[in-house]
Amino acid sequence: MRISEMNWMQVEQYLESDDRCILPTGSTEQHAYLSLAVDAILAARLANEVGAIADVPVYPVLPYGLAQQWTAFPGTVTLRVETYLALIRDVLDSIRRAGFRRILLVNGHGGNAPAQGMLREWMMDNPDSTVKWHNWYNAPRTWAKVLETDPVGSHASWMENYPWTRLADVTMPDERKPVTDLEALMTLSPAKTRQVLDDGNMGGLYQRPDAEMLAIWQVAVAETLALLEGGWD
Repeated sequence: MRISEMNWMQVEQYLESDDRCILPTGSTEQHAYLSLAVDAILAARLANEVGAIADVPVYPVLPYGLAQQWTAFPGTVTLRVETYLALIRDVLDSIRRAGFRRILLVNGHGGNAPAQGMLREWMMDNPDSTVKWHNWYNAPRTWAKVLETDPVGSHASWMENYPWTRLADVTMPDERKPVTDLEALMTLSPAKTRQVLDDGNMGGLYQRPDAEMLAIWQVAVAETLALLEGGWD
């Protein structure tokens, strides 16, 4: 059930019996040989699959987030932290104003974490509402399945290489890239980051069999659905 496929009267009718909705958030940033919109694509797809199963409205994905470290790679878009926090707050205010009181925020980008800390403040100001922040990609069951599949992987590696994040006519390197020192990387400027990472993959294979990726995806769908359906009190 997508908000983009509903009118306001249908939303009003839905709210007579349920007050849940899903808001996916992502980023537009370099992902080596994959789409620049990987984080937005995955968050939106997961949210829409779960929303369809649970018959819960899903808002359009927020495609821009905090991606300062990737700005030396063409195509990357980033917001300032203050801008992003204000954006999330304004969107939540609007969703609550419509009548939704239980909001599952499905986040697809680790850099968006500063917004998670703001949610308690928002809920303090709106005690009749609850927001769950769900980093779907490293949620406990999903992350366990990732590690079971291959313990070596990182940003822009096989871990984000799904049939729907791949680009036509782009061939993936057939190698396992050495893992980058993440702590050291966090101290570098965007230009130096690009120099160190070269293509943008932070470590691991570039692609694994689709059957393995779909197995991870099914775990992610089930885990997200369980979060939507329980534990709001």
